[in-house]
Amino acid sequence: MRYSKIRKMDISNGPGVRTSIFMQGCAFHCKECFNSETWDFEGGKEFTDETINRVIELSDKEFIKGLSILGGEPMHPKNIDGTTKLAKMFKEKYPDKTIWVWSGFTFESLKDKEVLNYIDVLVDGQFKIELFSPKLKWRGSSNQRVIDMKKTLEKNEIILYEN
Repeated sequence: MRYSKIRKMDISNGPGVRTSIFMQGCAFHCKECFNSETWDFEGGKEFTDETINRVIELSDKEFIKGLSILGGEPMHPKNIDGTTKLAKMFKEKYPDKTIWVWSGFTFESLKDKEVLNYIDVLVDGQFKIELFSPKLKWRGSSNQRVIDMKKTLEKNEIILYEN
């Protein structure tokens, strides 16, 4: 597994100041993707335990509100184990900070995955340029959903995140 980059103070991918990691590799290749440099599974840098420790260390500031995991595709079969390990270790260290994940996969196709137990918000669905709107918060196209994972798992039905 590989990752593209880490941002230590990101204000555009989730609420507040966050640490963000962009996973490397995506098979969706959405038309007009804002991050097409992350498509190649062989690009970027090796994702290791050292990478996880760096993300956790960068998040060890009171003003960091959480972790955002994007891509590429963090939920792709080649990436999901590393994404799960990162999310689990982050939540163990920072139970009160939030984890947001962006994925082209839908919740329905991920509902049995362990990683969902650790994340707070899942932005699901592939980006569709024909449904793009700059007015949408936390997503690029209107087919994508911003899902409150804690409430969704609790009620066993999709509950959308409310700001």
